[in-house]
Amino acid sequence: MTSLNLGDTIVAISTPPGRGGIGVVRLSGSQSRPIAARLLALGADFCWKPRQVFLACLTDEAGEQIDRVLVTFFESPRSYTTEDMVEISCHGSPVVLQYAVERACQAGARLAAPGEFTMRAFLRGRIDLPSAEAIRDLIGATTLYQARIASQQAEGAISRRIAPLKRQLVDLIALLEAGIDFADNDVDIPSDAEILSRLDPLREGVRRLHASFAFGRLVHQGFSLAIVGRPNVGKSSLFNRLLEQDRAIVTDIPGTTRDTVSELAALCGIPIKFIDTAGIRQGQDPVEKLGIERSYQAMADADLTLVVLDLSSPLTVDDENLLQHAARCGRHLVVGNKCDLPRANEYAEQLIAVSARTGENLEALRQAIAEVMGVGGEFAQESGFITSLRHAQLLAEVVSHLDRARQAVQEGIPHEMLLLDFYSALRPLDAITGATTADDILNHIFSTFCIGK
Repeated sequence: MTSLNLGDTIVAISTPPGRGGIGVVRLSGSQSRPIAARLLALGADFCWKPRQVFLACLTDEAGEQIDRVLVTFFESPRSYTTEDMVEISCHGSPVVLQYAVERACQAGARLAAPGEFTMRAFLRGRIDLPSAEAIRDLIGATTLYQARIASQQAEGAISRRIAPLKRQLVDLIALLEAGIDFADNDVDIPSDAEILSRLDPLREGVRRLHASFAFGRLVHQGFSLAIVGRPNVGKSSLFNRLLEQDRAIVTDIPGTTRDTVSELAALCGIPIKFIDTAGIRQGQDPVEKLGIERSYQAMADADLTLVVLDLSSPLTVDDENLLQHAARCGRHLVVGNKCDLPRANEYAEQLIAVSARTGENLEALRQAIAEVMGVGGEFAQESGFITSLRHAQLLAEVVSHLDRARQAVQEGIPHEMLLLDFYSALRPLDAITGATTADDILNHIFSTFCIGK
């Protein structure tokens, strides 16, 4: 993408595909106004006034009206891209929007590449790289909490966390450089104790920021939760209760659910993929056996498994086998359903007793799920936690180089060699903020944006 001519005036539809009340065509570049003027019927006394909305007509080449539109002009440098920008708000007909884009291209604009508007904003200093990535996350948010976090990061929350760490590292590098370059000019060479006193808080700060990715990954990606159990223990009823909608078919007939059924919902703003599975027993026919195999596969793939027992009936061999299998698969919770009925189940281990029929203790179950998955932990109150795998990998590199630097200090390695580790730690920090980012990294980041952004 960086091989594109960034001096071109670009155009794209900036609203989602499909029909709607309004659709926006966006132009950015030095020729935005002349090109827009060729598409629009403007009055003889018309004057482009920044940040004002005015009425115009989108016309064809013969001057015939196609649509009545609203036009907004953003003058450089007070625009998203820092260039002159014109936004034309048409009625949301795909035919009209596409025609406006084609007319703009005929008038001298170039169709924007995916993410090119945001890339121009980054390259011209309007936003930094973490903010650009957060804008992409904001567009893709599926919960309000995700949107709030992405908005905070777009406003610089990540950069504000990284800036003091980078400043500490640069100060440490400068201290060593001065001691080496001006040792003959009465500049003190820092002692190992002084270096460590500066290095240790820096290492801890980077480690803590990297550790926040465990929670940030949940916010960004969510997690999957499989509900398993014998037939008729109430899995589908519990599934519907957790979703707060009737998504799965519920009957008293064993084996009703013969395939996995999944649905997305949210818990404390974290996206969850709930998976209802076929009741696990000795299958009665090939179709049910296939469903049971998929139930086991869902357990293996899920981030968390709810093993549902029927508290109103005795514990069976199938229950015990399923509990053992869940323990081997990883994180799981045992849920005792039908707590509103007389208890006949002798399961003695810890479980969460609920009633999918009445809704009793459902909130306690949700809280237990949140606790096991780390939702609402120590990082939930912070805005500058890491949600990007790219950032997490780069911070891991920083930690590794700082660990080597600390070991080098303890082993008495010369400062000239120690500086190599510090400079190696600085490069990944620069790659996060975009200070020294290679073109191929930029291309990867911005190519994941939608066209028009």
